[in-house]
Amino acid sequence: MTELTLCLREGDTETTVTVDQDVFTIGRLPECDLYLPFVGVSRNHARLVKTSVGVWTIEDLGSKNGTQVNKCLVRCPQQLHHGDVIYLGNVSLAVLLATPAAQLTPEYVLATENNEQRTIFRNVEQLQQQWIEADSKDGNISNKDKTIARLKDLVDIAKNLCAAASIEEIFSQVQQVVFRYLDSIDRLALLIDVGGCGQLELVNAATRNIFQQKHLAADGSWISRSICQKVFEEKVVIQTADTHKDERFSSEHSILVKGIRSAMAVPLWDENKVVGVLYADAHLSSYHWANEGEEELSFFSALANLVASSVQRWLLVEKLRTEEVIRHRLERYHSPSVVQQLISVGGLPGGRLAPAESEISILFADLVGFTAISEKLTPTAIAQLLNNLFEEMLQEVFGCGGTLDKYIGDCIMAFFGAPEPQPDHADRATTAAKGMLTRLACLNANGFWHEPLQLRIAINSGKAVVGDVGSSQRVDYTALGATINLAARMEAVCPPGECVISEATYKMLSQPSYFQEMGDHRFKGIDRLVKVYQTRMRQEKFINQDTEMPGTSHFPASH
Repeated sequence: MTELTLCLREGDTETTVTVDQDVFTIGRLPECDLYLPFVGVSRNHARLVKTSVGVWTIEDLGSKNGTQVNKCLVRCPQQLHHGDVIYLGNVSLAVLLATPAAQLTPEYVLATENNEQRTIFRNVEQLQQQWIEADSKDGNISNKDKTIARLKDLVDIAKNLCAAASIEEIFSQVQQVVFRYLDSIDRLALLIDVGGCGQLELVNAATRNIFQQKHLAADGSWISRSICQKVFEEKVVIQTADTHKDERFSSEHSILVKGIRSAMAVPLWDENKVVGVLYADAHLSSYHWANEGEEELSFFSALANLVASSVQRWLLVEKLRTEEVIRHRLERYHSPSVVQQLISVGGLPGGRLAPAESEISILFADLVGFTAISEKLTPTAIAQLLNNLFEEMLQEVFGCGGTLDKYIGDCIMAFFGAPEPQPDHADRATTAAKGMLTRLACLNANGFWHEPLQLRIAINSGKAVVGDVGSSQRVDYTALGATINLAARMEAVCPPGECVISEATYKMLSQPSYFQEMGDHRFKGIDRLVKVYQTRMRQEKFINQDTEMPGTSHFPASH
């Protein structure tokens, strides 16, 4: 006795219904054996009947929208096979037949044996020309004419794909072509190795039935990942006409739960690299793809070659756009050489620098008497003064491979030793400080402001956490920790026009003779005495007789 089960697909959920009687009615009336209160289903829509020899048939009961099996209209009682799909309006029912082996007819046994391993593996290069070079079965159309027609189709497809600027537009073109040429396909997905690290990401998907599109699982749980991964890693095309009978895929969760019967997957590749996978599946019986599968797979592969070029172009554009955004953002903090290094080594996953502990030297440079100066100026004049001053001072920071943390009013906060490690970060920080004092002396001598300006600079060295800190709406690249707090406190004991450093920084200097001991100091929030050193240099000695601007000290980006 042949048992019949119907698998009802409603949105993204599926329900199995056991047909437990020889005559089984389906419709929108509650008294029907299978009650389907959905749009497009008639009150008495269709009837299933088991014949005296145990064969199940379906017939339409004069429904308004008709009954279809595998997209073919049922005009008279039609035999059902395992894996067929019945369409009633917007509802689909997959047919699952379970027949004991002893009761199978010889013909059915033969069909099962033939379809059991109906999985096609092809090297992708073998299929490049197969669809174009048509094997016409129509006596009125020559192979040459059909080949020309298909070449024209591919040219048109290529033109449309080339005009697509976004991945959404690319997929839209692919979706239209696939659903137009391949009637067997129910669902389509585009998976891309976006990060170039061998991990496929689902970027878009679609169903033939637009009413079910919103129910298509966004996480791609309906996709056979094992098929896609094999296609991606081995650069082969795969078509399986009965996934449940292929031991390589039959145990996969998506295939078991979602009832996938037939699936196709082809790689998106150029001659050097696979960038993604084009995947499609259907709830058809194996009969269709056993007869039409080779040609459909060949077309699917030819289409994928065109799609690959568009995806490659999109990936390149996205990479350049991302790099440009990152570059603009990082140039606020880093010297151009450091920015280029970070981008070239791919040190910014997700465009962010994750917080990490680093050994750094932190520098605070504060404008002396800014409050008194600002009282004499308009807000616009204050902003202009600070912009001009910061522009000059930052050249010294970047020239020594430093990183700008932030501007705090009239104060510059910068550090050395991150994001790229710099073993000589203390030397870099003190060289930048001396350069800032010298540059400001030259600016004063050349009338930068109507009265001389002075800086106080404080430097401390030690461990700190450095990276992007903030919320999803706003992040800042900054340094945090006790090392930073001490440097900020030390600025208060710095004489105008000088630089003070901590003992930790002093011990790291390759030439500590530029500094001399200033004494032990106690600072707010720090429960120990801190030995401080200061410069003793007259700015005039750094100014040439012709008062030219001194050159910026240059360090390599990192060691």
